[in-house]
Amino acid sequence: MTGREKRATDPADATLTEPIEIGGVELRNRLYRAPLLECAGNGPDAVETYIDELEPAAESGAGLIFQGASIVTESGGCAAPNMTRVHDPAFVDRLSALTDRIHDHGSRIFIQLAHGGLRSMSLWHSEYRTRNPEEGQLAVSEPPVQLRAADRAGLIDLDPDVLSTAEVYDLAEAFGRAAGYAADAGYDGIHLSGANMGIIQQFLSPYYNDRDDEFADGVRFLLAVRDAVREHAGAIPLVTKVPAETAAPPFVRTRLDRDDAVTIAERLAEAGYDALVPVECSVYWDMSLIRGAYPDRAWAAEELRSEYAAVFGSRLRARAVSLLNRLQARQFPAEPGWNADLCRRVRERVDVPVLCEGGLREREHCEAVLGGPEPAADLVGLGRPFYAEPRLPARLLAGKRALCESCNNCTVPQATGEPGRCHTPRIVRRRARLEREGAYSSE
Repeated sequence: MTGREKRATDPADATLTEPIEIGGVELRNRLYRAPLLECAGNGPDAVETYIDELEPAAESGAGLIFQGASIVTESGGCAAPNMTRVHDPAFVDRLSALTDRIHDHGSRIFIQLAHGGLRSMSLWHSEYRTRNPEEGQLAVSEPPVQLRAADRAGLIDLDPDVLSTAEVYDLAEAFGRAAGYAADAGYDGIHLSGANMGIIQQFLSPYYNDRDDEFADGVRFLLAVRDAVREHAGAIPLVTKVPAETAAPPFVRTRLDRDDAVTIAERLAEAGYDALVPVECSVYWDMSLIRGAYPDRAWAAEELRSEYAAVFGSRLRARAVSLLNRLQARQFPAEPGWNADLCRRVRERVDVPVLCEGGLREREHCEAVLGGPEPAADLVGLGRPFYAEPRLPARLLAGKRALCESCNNCTVPQATGEPGRCHTPRIVRRRARLEREGAYSSE
């Protein structure tokens, strides 16, 4: 049965509150918390941090929770401060306290597995590089000429370690082992970080992948990961993001277009991936990932200026990043469901659930993505709004709009290691008032 034949039997107007399955795991509704940076690390308080961050979404009605990008290797690979590593089975076993709490509320939790590759902190974070002078970046191939030029100009610090064929298989095995640890800890599924300039996107992208072995076909890496996950974690549901690099700068001539993304999605669905998350992004880690306003309050925060200087190497460089941030805010304004068109194209070609996220703030927007004569997706997710409202599902499912204004003041401080939280006072005050009024009760 083809994807199109299966879709012909779908309900014409699926709603947000209808249950759905991913790889045999039943979800009570079609609303999910998209992966975010929880900044929990691996310290003694990591598990409690995750519970504090993720339990409110389950308690207030989200059908599915995605724990944010967790690094599968013992060293390197972190794209931001305070990311969690999941290479250690003893640590991951402690996370069963989190999965139990999520299940107590009738929700499911998938863990997102990741590795930054070239995007790792040693590339861009000056203070981290000073503390870890020997650490470089795993690379799919020799870095693109534009990154080499930026390195020569002193804007970044390239130290690429191009993976051999054997090392690629070892990396896929690391994903598989982490998936096995997660399954043992009670996670309901695995989500691969296939975009945001992580190493999976680097394998898929012709901008980064100039290999001459079997992994010149970047999908082969995802097939190797699939095999490793199946070996270590059995039939646990397996989901991945699928990138289309449509937001790449004009000087990038070789990239993934929408047709490429659809083809990749078809191959992954046929290969046994249980759900797909198509996203439009860039070849770089830029504001195409967090579309919206220029975060003026975050950049102007006096208490963070010295930290920005330490991160980017100087106050002058921090100001240069801020200026680039301002220009990109004009290029990538927030739009409700900005990935919906790509999701719709993918959904027409595959017979597994398609997940849509990006700019959704109202139940009306969510229902429009799920229903109508040509639905774009089978589940819808929100990310940054959870920084402003940890118990957002209670209000969204009741038909209320998320408080988040896509101002992005929550994102820039995370480069310094700040936890993900709303930094916009009027929104913080509104949430406090709603809490007093009982607006987040799921009763």
